[in-house]
Amino acid sequence: MITLAWPWMLALLPAPLLARFVVPRAREQKAGALRLPFFAALSRAGLVTPGRPAWSKTRLAALAFIWTLLVVAAAQPIYVGRPVEVPVEGREIMLVIDLSASMAQRDLALTKPMDRLQVVKQVADDFIARRAGDRVGLILFSTRAYVQAPLTLDRRVVRDLLAQATIGMTGRNTSIGDAIGLAVKTLRDGPAKERVVVLLTDGANTSGVLDPLQAAAIAAKEHLRIHTIGVGSDAGEFVPGAPMNPSSDLDEGALKAISSLTGGKYFRARDQQGLAGIYAEIDKLEPVAGDPQYVRPALTLFFWPLGAALVASFLFAAALLLRMPARRVAEAPAPQDAPAADAPALPVAEAR
Repeated sequence: MITLAWPWMLALLPAPLLARFVVPRAREQKAGALRLPFFAALSRAGLVTPGRPAWSKTRLAALAFIWTLLVVAAAQPIYVGRPVEVPVEGREIMLVIDLSASMAQRDLALTKPMDRLQVVKQVADDFIARRAGDRVGLILFSTRAYVQAPLTLDRRVVRDLLAQATIGMTGRNTSIGDAIGLAVKTLRDGPAKERVVVLLTDGANTSGVLDPLQAAAIAAKEHLRIHTIGVGSDAGEFVPGAPMNPSSDLDEGALKAISSLTGGKYFRARDQQGLAGIYAEIDKLEPVAGDPQYVRPALTLFFWPLGAALVASFLFAAALLLRMPARRVAEAPAPQDAPAADAPALPVAEAR
């Protein structure tokens, strides 16, 4: 579809016609004019041309065409294409997942035997897949913390990198404070106003340089919200092949304090179904960006009528230059029509 950005410019189309009838003509300068009683005879012989050129209809049509092109170019014609879907960029979410040795416990799966990390990866994969429009990143930690996936809109890459995570690939201990500090460093310069950290662990801080509560205080100053998830079955629950209290290392007090300092929420995942429910609850607390927006690509076209007007002007000027000499040669008197050399000279009136 072609539209005009400044359609009011079309009001200039009749401007030359209005100027023709409204603007008064310039007065003719008659002083010093030479009056010839035989001017008509000289004009018929082609020896003189009238002082005012006679504009033909063809010339007027050419000028009107050029003026119309210039006015259309000034109106800024624009080609508007079909609507294109543009995803709305929402939150920046950093998943921080524990890979310490205790994640090998098999107390979360309800059906087939799986360790904690396998359950976490399965549920987190579904969570990432639902975050359309958000930039998602991944930090893995145990003894050390690493940015496995920087913030990106490509959720498929984050899911693939999460699937490749293995227990102990970053050590055997748990450095929660360093992981939070790395998340703050990664998110602090992000453009999004809504920056969220989802921290999942099954233990307590046993290594690292930064204390978890100090890291949480820094995150609060940077306006980062941290939701913490503690995983592990309840104490005293009988799970074949597992200790009587598989969550004895979980420091729920520290996780609650971290979420409270940053305006987040603490969750406890006792099994696979509970963990899935927690991620669903986080979806409600941190809703996705929403429906995508649609934009129409626009392409300006003013240079086409402007270029056509320039070409037409050059052709019009060239036609005038080529036509004028040809007309003079065609209308010049033949040699035999010239007066004889011995013809009597015309009498010249004596000047007074």
